[in-house]
Amino acid sequence: MQETSTELETTHSKPTLAFKGQGSEFFGIQIVNVLLTLVTLGLYYPWAKAKELQYLYRKTELAGSAFTFHGTGKEMFIGFIKGLGILAVLYGVFFIGFASGSNMVKLVCFLTFFVGFLVLIPIAIHGMLRYRTSRTSWRGIHMGYRGNATKFMKLYLGQFLLTIVTFGIYASWFTVNVRKEIIGNLRFGNAKFKYIGEGSDLFLIHVKAYFFTLPTLGIYLFWYAKELLNFYVNNILIEQNGKYSRLDSEVTGMDYLKLTVVNLFILIFTLGFGYTWVVTRTMNLILSKCEIIGEFNPDELEQTEEEYKNAAYEDMADMLDIGIV
Repeated sequence: MQETSTELETTHSKPTLAFKGQGSEFFGIQIVNVLLTLVTLGLYYPWAKAKELQYLYRKTELAGSAFTFHGTGKEMFIGFIKGLGILAVLYGVFFIGFASGSNMVKLVCFLTFFVGFLVLIPIAIHGMLRYRTSRTSWRGIHMGYRGNATKFMKLYLGQFLLTIVTFGIYASWFTVNVRKEIIGNLRFGNAKFKYIGEGSDLFLIHVKAYFFTLPTLGIYLFWYAKELLNFYVNNILIEQNGKYSRLDSEVTGMDYLKLTVVNLFILIFTLGFGYTWVVTRTMNLILSKCEIIGEFNPDELEQTEEEYKNAAYEDMADMLDIGIV
């Protein structure tokens, strides 16, 4: 791997990444979505989400060509209903326990609710990744996720248990090991991904933030955010036809400081209506500061992935407040 890293640094082929979205355009889409979601008492939400994702994807470019999100409101609505059904069952069990006069019934119901939610999280992540990647393409080349649901669930639950018994100390290794499993199963046509970050490095980033945040009156938090972003991005390798490339983020602490301060003012002075400008400004910064270093050639991508249209866990992940890692 040392030879690979050295080779990467001396390679100068850099397909560009860019985000071309505008806050005003995105606002036009979102305001209609909000109104229709309110009028339909929330039933329009899947179509709203599909339209927002379609806009964000087509404004994201690699080597001058835009990505496409093929997911539809209909697909996501079916998933939305399934997700509501699963959550309704879990909360039904919870309220049965809450209303029961038996302590034993309460205990069984509460444990069932807790374990059910805990198991649901990795299942939702897996399902979301399968759907979202399959419905994403670039120049007709689809992405894909080849992870195994059972394997991922065992990994997630085992890592979560270790985090609990170590009173949170193991959380950095938990995060990194989950990322390794997820990213290692991502495909972009015939390109494969690999994550090489280590839990110990992430742990040190957290420790630095713990000791530096208070003495700097919180200012270090912007550099902490920069360290996290660069750690998550810079450890991603891309393997294509036996050749390796890697992502390289050059976002600085000052970049984060400026971005956050301006975004905060936008949200405050627009009473939240400026959220779309916050999203587009953030994506523009991150992608404009990210490069692909190495021999990755998007023109050599070949179709290898199949379509997957089950969106059940796409909206379930939203309900559980889970984002793509």
